[in-house]
Amino acid sequence: MGTSADDEQGASPRDEEWPEVEKAEKLARGAALKWASGVFYRPENLEGLGQYRSRETQRNSSIQSRLKSTVQSYLEGVSAGLEQLRSAVQEVQSVCQELGAARWALLDCADRFQDLQQMRTLMAEHVQLASVVQVLPQLFSVHEVFSHTLQLLRGQHLLEAHVEIMMMEHLRDNILSQLHLRGLSSAQATVLSYFSGLQELNESLAKQLWGIVGSSLQLVQEDPVLFVTAVRIIEREEKIDDTLLLDATFLPPGRPKGWRQKFYHVLQETITGTHFHTTRVDAGLSRHLEALQRDIVSELRVVKDLMVQCVPAHYNILSVCTATYHQALASHLQDILREDLDKQALFHLLKWVLHVYHSSEMMGHPDLLPEVDVSSLGPLISPELVDQTERRYVVKLKASVLEWMPRTLNREFEEWFREKEPKTDHQGFFQSDLPTDVIEMLNSNIKVTSLITSSLQQKVYNMALEELEAFLGRLREALVQYGKEHQKDPTMPKYYVPYLLAMLNNNLALSSFVPTLHPDSACREVPVSLQAALDRMQKKACQLLLEELLLDLQPLCVQLASRKWLSGSQLVNSMCEVIDKYAKDFSRVKKPVFTLLLTECEVLVANQYLRALMQKKMVCKSKEERGQFCDRLLQDATQLRELFCSLGLDRSQQNLEAVFAVRELLCLKDTALLSLEVLGFITKYPDVSDEHISTLLDLRGDVSKEVRHMVLEMMAQHPQALPESYQPIFSTILVPAPELPFCLRKGKCA
Repeated sequence: MGTSADDEQGASPRDEEWPEVEKAEKLARGAALKWASGVFYRPENLEGLGQYRSRETQRNSSIQSRLKSTVQSYLEGVSAGLEQLRSAVQEVQSVCQELGAARWALLDCADRFQDLQQMRTLMAEHVQLASVVQVLPQLFSVHEVFSHTLQLLRGQHLLEAHVEIMMMEHLRDNILSQLHLRGLSSAQATVLSYFSGLQELNESLAKQLWGIVGSSLQLVQEDPVLFVTAVRIIEREEKIDDTLLLDATFLPPGRPKGWRQKFYHVLQETITGTHFHTTRVDAGLSRHLEALQRDIVSELRVVKDLMVQCVPAHYNILSVCTATYHQALASHLQDILREDLDKQALFHLLKWVLHVYHSSEMMGHPDLLPEVDVSSLGPLISPELVDQTERRYVVKLKASVLEWMPRTLNREFEEWFREKEPKTDHQGFFQSDLPTDVIEMLNSNIKVTSLITSSLQQKVYNMALEELEAFLGRLREALVQYGKEHQKDPTMPKYYVPYLLAMLNNNLALSSFVPTLHPDSACREVPVSLQAALDRMQKKACQLLLEELLLDLQPLCVQLASRKWLSGSQLVNSMCEVIDKYAKDFSRVKKPVFTLLLTECEVLVANQYLRALMQKKMVCKSKEERGQFCDRLLQDATQLRELFCSLGLDRSQQNLEAVFAVRELLCLKDTALLSLEVLGFITKYPDVSDEHISTLLDLRGDVSKEVRHMVLEMMAQHPQALPESYQPIFSTILVPAPELPFCLRKGKCA
């Protein structure tokens, strides 16, 4: 403990100077005591105390030796550094002394430097004067060179002349550049004035060059040297332009010349002006397009075979010329389309643009392929303009058709009044040239447009159907007028019926020809509106024929169901003769229409026969007379039915069956069964009315009021609906209104 106290007293001054050391020492002592108390806590561990003491003593000695070595090396480094700092201070002091001496020396030489500046200025002026002296001979010979160059240009020695011009421009530009660098811009005007002759020489040279370029297509065939010379001069100027543009300090007047672009411009203007000047070509458009086709192919062949060899590859001269022709032609065609072209001109133009231009006859010519390719240049005229032109063509064609149709119709109408029968085909059917003429005219216009586009063909097809439908309407009006003329004078026209039959055959021919007009052979449908017009036409012709038949039958039908009719069969024989005569006429039409006419004829006869019965011209007065009436009905109906069967009309298709049904109703013996008989009758003929049944009951002459009332009440209880496929018979027959009994004023009605 005493030792520790002595140590503490001896270390106190150091501790006051280094408080961190004292703190570290305290921490170390505390850690050592803690470790020792832990290790030597047990008595048995005290035996190894000596070992621990010797080991720790060795370790402390090692640490102290390492510390001494480190401190020693550190002190040696500090000593060397201090020595270096000392020598550096001495060197700096020496440099400062030398700089001070130099400063005083420079201050002494300042006046002498001003004398050197004047010498430098004189030297620069001397250099300038020396440069001027060197170029004085060239400057004095400028006007002489100008005259010589002008003579060279007049003699078409273009390369030599261009060399002289370049030399003069180089001299002028050097002088101007020097003036520009020294800021002497006021003197530039004098130099430009002195070299003003250069402008004239340049203009003269350029004029000759552009004249050569304008005649290049001819020159490359006759004198390619002159054309090559022009191209060489243009390329020289392009190189000079490029060099000057790279030097951004000074650009001489008139630069860049841009003669290569001018070359293209002149070439394009020459091509455009030669072939595509605006003139009216309506009358000779086909010849004009043929000339363009011939000239363009010929000139492109010259460019491909000859001109390409006379210019540098980077000119792409063939592509430039091809694009020029294409664009100029496109503009030229648009100018042509602004004119009022006729349909033939529009057709030729569309065909030429859409088919000839890209074909092997023009831009796809074997002599031009594969170098010439216009596929990347776009269409000559836009799809919108093509569609507009097609519509213009259709309008022009429609006007032509509208002009042709009335003439054809008038010619046909005049033929109807001729004093001879209409033409017949090889089967003896009446016909005229009308359907053939109309269809051939329309078909030729539709087929020819297949050479252009399918869209134009469809447009013309639609127009043709519209005009054919309108023509059928006018033809029907002509038939109506034809019938009116016949009504005024039944003897005129002489062959009224045959021409009506011919018109039915014509209508049938038109109906069969219409599907052939369609551009698509697989589509054979007739449009609904056109079929309706054909049906109206056929119906009108059939109506006029049946009206003619009715005129001949009416005098005979008036006598039906009368006392005179009851007494003999001559009346129906006469009717059969008239029907047979018309049936022979009807046989001159083809079968579908013949069957229709025969059917309508039978309907007309049945209708007139039933109508005559409904007139109630006689009433059976006795059972015998009623039997005679029924027998006559049976004979007439049978004779008429057999006639129509012999003509080819099946019994199931005849309306005369209604006459047999009426006869059954009239010959019924027991009137009490009339209700059942009438019920069956109205079931079979649902369009029969109460008035019809009442009239038939009146014809019997033996029906009481009670029975009549019972029959009519039964009809009221059993209303009949008309089936969809039912052909009306009785609804077209009007029953005369009953006559009211005449009454005296002061008497009673009977």
